[in-house]
Amino acid sequence: MTQRIRCGIIGAGVIAPVHIQSYQKLENVEVTWVCDLIEEKARKRAAEYSIAGVSAIYRELLEDPTVDCVSICTDHASHAQIAADALAAGKHVICEKALAASTAGLRQMFAAHATHPELLFAGIFQHRFDPVNQCLKRLIEEGAFGTLLTAGVQMRCLRTDGYYLGDPWRGTWDLEGGAVLINQAIHYIDLLVWAMGGVESLSGYYANLTHGAVMETEDTAVASLSFRSGALGTVEATCSSHLGWEPTLSIHGSTGSLDLRHDKVLKLSFQDEVVGKQVAEELASSKEQAGVAAGKNYYGTGHPAQLADFIDAIRGNRQPFVTAASARHTVEVVLAIYEAQRTGARVSLPANQAQVAAVVA
Repeated sequence: MTQRIRCGIIGAGVIAPVHIQSYQKLENVEVTWVCDLIEEKARKRAAEYSIAGVSAIYRELLEDPTVDCVSICTDHASHAQIAADALAAGKHVICEKALAASTAGLRQMFAAHATHPELLFAGIFQHRFDPVNQCLKRLIEEGAFGTLLTAGVQMRCLRTDGYYLGDPWRGTWDLEGGAVLINQAIHYIDLLVWAMGGVESLSGYYANLTHGAVMETEDTAVASLSFRSGALGTVEATCSSHLGWEPTLSIHGSTGSLDLRHDKVLKLSFQDEVVGKQVAEELASSKEQAGVAAGKNYYGTGHPAQLADFIDAIRGNRQPFVTAASARHTVEVVLAIYEAQRTGARVSLPANQAQVAAVVA
């Protein structure tokens, strides 16, 4: 018989329903708690999904011995303390992006995990589960592009003043840790550094060009990256664009190149026509693989796949596909871009985290 897993949700905001729906699609998995600082918000979510446990104090959830795991769906700055407390309470943890809002937060949560290495600690980067991105990662590892030369990501989207005024933690250094880089673009920065095997060093700049009246952080940023492979890369991100949501990922090698936008092929060119045809067929086949959706359309089908993997990892006593250590490297890349702007110097990334990110689970 399949082991029964009981889950708690900490944070009842916009991403919480995605976690709840994803868990409720799984066999013998039950969501038993919803917690939020605003108890009425938690009660509304619980009633919506027929969940019994409700609290404004997440430690009440952690004191329940029947809870096996928790999803952390709160503001960025609270992730570290909640994760540390959950691990100390003996719960497996999966934490929404960004894993933490600061280097100190990252250290706190990983120190807690070091004390309880028997527990699973995962970070949400659901787009690694998209079939087209898994296909891309495999093609790179197989050498389909030849010697990797350059790679880049563009994230052009729009977040209005109302978006930042709607939640007091958004657009703040202390609570969100930044803005477009650490919230919207981080998904695609993660795909870039994951696919390319980790970042060695970077330089970067950010600015607040259109949101100065409503937030203190960046709405536009660029960075130049040096990957551990030796290839070079770029990041361009803005939440001030008239384009509602336009992510683009580009890979260029000595024998092949590929541009993806919204997981669709914009450009595919290979020196060897046979290889090019094979790559095109593999990408097309990956696009035909249906996934289970949850939440907003642009979330894709990755959340249900990642949470299913998390539950399966608990049952199988194995590491999840996206470990928190791997997710940490992406956060460190974002934090390094901020540091580069503030110091005016090129920033080196911790080697051990980049090496972890390069490993396919």
